[in-house]
Amino acid sequence: MVGAFQRIPMVMPATDILMSAQRKSRNVPPTKGIQNIAKRERNKGAKQLDALMKELSVPLRTYTENFPRRRDLHPYERSLIELTFGEGYYEKVLGRVDALRKKITSVGKQHASVCAKSLTKREAEERLTEGRKELEEVFQRGQNAIEDLINVAKALRSMPVVDPHIPTLCLVGSPNVGKSSLVRILSTGKPEVCSYPFTTRGILMGHIVSNHERFQVTDTPGLLTRHDDDRNNIERLTLAVLAYMPIAVLYVHDLSEDCGTKVADQYITYKHIKERFGDRLWIDVVSKCDLLDRATPSRFDDAADDGVDDELRRYREFGPEDAIRVSVQSQIGTQEVSKTHGCLVSYESPYRAGGYSPIYAIVKVMTVSGLICCICLHFSPS
Repeated sequence: MVGAFQRIPMVMPATDILMSAQRKSRNVPPTKGIQNIAKRERNKGAKQLDALMKELSVPLRTYTENFPRRRDLHPYERSLIELTFGEGYYEKVLGRVDALRKKITSVGKQHASVCAKSLTKREAEERLTEGRKELEEVFQRGQNAIEDLINVAKALRSMPVVDPHIPTLCLVGSPNVGKSSLVRILSTGKPEVCSYPFTTRGILMGHIVSNHERFQVTDTPGLLTRHDDDRNNIERLTLAVLAYMPIAVLYVHDLSEDCGTKVADQYITYKHIKERFGDRLWIDVVSKCDLLDRATPSRFDDAADDGVDDELRRYREFGPEDAIRVSVQSQIGTQEVSKTHGCLVSYESPYRAGGYSPIYAIVKVMTVSGLICCICLHFSPS
């Protein structure tokens, strides 16, 4: 169910639902042809109570039936619900709304039945007044559930429209390593800033259009060096993207430490993420290489390397094996990077005929002058 958050119904404020129900129910007339005054009054009272019950409960039923069930959502969308509201809150709010609907239905039927058995006109009027009062009180006592549902709807509807089935090039790395700058270069048009309810930080989402095919390219919140259980919601968004989206990973490293994160810490985070999500199509990029060219030799002297294993020592100087060096500031490689969308090659037609469908974008990198040369599609059996 792609885009389920954009299809959720508009939720009316509780006061509007109540006022509308009161107005409509009071205009319900008795059944025509009843001559007996007492019978006509109890008929009108029962019908008005039934109408009030339905006008209050039907909108609630519409909401509970049309808000998506978590089990029907894409795993990425389910993770967004948990990150936004916490575990179980979404279902709890819908449950409270449905419980209110059931209570209104029960009370309404009970009072309509009592009113229909009235023996006199006065008794029917009293039963109508009592029933109307209790129904309205029940609704007002439970209206907080409706207000909470309104807030849930607003949060979900404001989610960025990210299609979890469109191939996505995902830039990952520590904070401030240059991911957003690369998104701007890679995007065919101007990237949009996507905002999520659980963070004030905007996330750039761009698109690559080539050969009539459309792909998403996005940065992700920076990852700090800590255990996954200790990560905040914005970091968990990155893990959700890695876990559930059809992505190719472009992991960005800043060996100059201009980002504020030590190289050793970047290395630890990188190894952890690569170990966990190494089955993804993967390319490593060393950003801000102009700063590395100006680095002093003492930065990698023997004293600094005491106690450091060979792999980390190599990482500190060169980054991961086969990593590509780019500098947005000095325009090193930016012209070639900006043309990558023109290298998108779609194999969709021949693979469609064979029962295949595009699953995720593969970043095919050829190390020519240390630049990104090509992005193409990868297909898997559907």
